[in-house]
Amino acid sequence: MKVILIADVEGLGSRGETVEVKDGYANNYLIPKGLAVRSTKGRAREAEQLAKEKMAKADRELRRAEEAAQLISGHTFEVKAKAGEEGKLFGTITSKDVAELLKEELGLEVDRKKIHLQEHIKTLGFHEARIKLHPQVEAIVHLKVVPE
Repeated sequence: MKVILIADVEGLGSRGETVEVKDGYANNYLIPKGLAVRSTKGRAREAEQLAKEKMAKADRELRRAEEAAQLISGHTFEVKAKAGEEGKLFGTITSKDVAELLKEELGLEVDRKKIHLQEHIKTLGFHEARIKLHPQVEAIVHLKVVPE
């Protein structure tokens, strides 16, 4: 039986896909749980339209991520921090600090969980952080840590 998935189903497909399943699985599990509906010509057209919208949204997100990556990669950000005489910081610079810096400098909101540092920055000098903006797009942030 052909059904159109209303929600993502583990191991079967994602929302909007038309899949072929056994009659019992569709009638006893998928349809009663509200995870799928029977495929008809009208619903198939709706599913096709939904798939097109999903693809367009994914393309827009990828373009935004690429634009943000270009904007980020052209900059070296200067971070002021309190430091001792040997160049060690009083405290550390974390991914949260980098996210706040990007918001202040570029107006770009990036989730701190998407910012990956080798380790927290504890010394003065040049450092790098990787930002996973999209599954296909990654940007490198160049940081110059200077004393206050």
